[in-house]
Amino acid sequence: MTSTVTVTTAQELAKALSDGARDIEVSGTIAGSPEITLAPGVSLHGGTLRFGAKGVRLTTDNTLSDITIETNDVEPAVLNDTTVDDLGTLTLRDVTTRGQIAILAEDNVRAGHVHAERVHVKAADVRGRFHRPHGFGVDALQGGFTLWNRQADPAVVLTAELLDISAGSKDEPVRGSGVFVGGHGDWAGLEDGGTIRVTELRTGEIHTDGGIPTATPDLISGAVFVITGAHVDRVVNVGPVTTYGQNDMVLDNWGKVTTWTAQAAVTSHGPSGIGFVNFGDIDLLDVTAPIVTTGKGARGFNLYDGSLRESKFKSIATSGDGSIGIQISKPLGVLSVEGDVTTSGGEGLSLVRGVQLVLKAIAFSVKAGGVVDSVTIGGKLATSGADVTTLEVAGRIGHLAVAGGIEATGAGSTAVTIDGGEVDLTGVAVKE
Repeated sequence: MTSTVTVTTAQELAKALSDGARDIEVSGTIAGSPEITLAPGVSLHGGTLRFGAKGVRLTTDNTLSDITIETNDVEPAVLNDTTVDDLGTLTLRDVTTRGQIAILAEDNVRAGHVHAERVHVKAADVRGRFHRPHGFGVDALQGGFTLWNRQADPAVVLTAELLDISAGSKDEPVRGSGVFVGGHGDWAGLEDGGTIRVTELRTGEIHTDGGIPTATPDLISGAVFVITGAHVDRVVNVGPVTTYGQNDMVLDNWGKVTTWTAQAAVTSHGPSGIGFVNFGDIDLLDVTAPIVTTGKGARGFNLYDGSLRESKFKSIATSGDGSIGIQISKPLGVLSVEGDVTTSGGEGLSLVRGVQLVLKAIAFSVKAGGVVDSVTIGGKLATSGADVTTLEVAGRIGHLAVAGGIEATGAGSTAVTIDGGEVDLTGVAVKE
């Protein structure tokens, strides 16, 4: 049986590590320690550790539990030793940090499993991280919680189970992305190397502000970001997810997800944010709470690329100029909205694939190349801004039902524009 060594000072902690203690308990608060490395198989739990720079470095088969680890916001509170070949199983349970949690497969790391449960990143600032995935015309900021397989070799596979991960607060949002899970991708954002396979990614309350300068066309963040090379069976957003800054996506997928369910509010307050944006592959997307965006050019839902079989929404509302409610650019099987889809803005700038473009706040847009087999809206499809269109069809909608009708109440606005597209409006009330 492994005996527990209890430490109360930085000196006692250093001695326990050098003596080869396997189970270390922190009593109270310890400050003034340099970065520490846990040898393979070592567990660390209890109390609070405060660092000035880097915090706790994990190696192989380590456990952190019931512990708070604090450092400068720009530093990693928890990181891993990339000289080891195999992470074994790294376990984080009831861990709170100030500073980033960053677990990376790079250098020598070629295998490992991460189990994280009830992990909260109180604050972190990752805007200065040099390594950023690139795809679809933009770089993406790392997250306060980052799990990233950066190996170019497709034979390198990490696995993970990530449960109840939260980040930031309304008063102190994470600066950068929130929860970031990814594998290796090429410059175009396509999967071309190592992957990470996640059985479940479950998130609690998340608040982020990427701090991206105004009018920046090629940098984004995501509050919950599934990056290229991540294969996730289930994403479940249990807590509300909110972003505040320029180009801050709320929920963003570049990877492969079987089911993604958002059970609490999805909210964007910054310019060019998007409630949910998909560039990857999703079988079922189910957003059971409202999507609301308030910034200029901040859209509700975009299917830009990849594939999506079925999407379900509670309601979608945008209020900024250039803020589209729903935009479909690729084939989609079924789309349903329980309530309303509304926009109240007019014309304004919005970020599209790394370019700032002038858009109008259309409620529902199907672009050329976009096809939706069936659209059912339980409420109304409506715009109130000037000189906009409520429903714009350049692609094709197979079946359309809008219980509350299609309306445009703003000056000079049009309820329906069919621009080389195809839609049957039989049985749908149209008002302008």
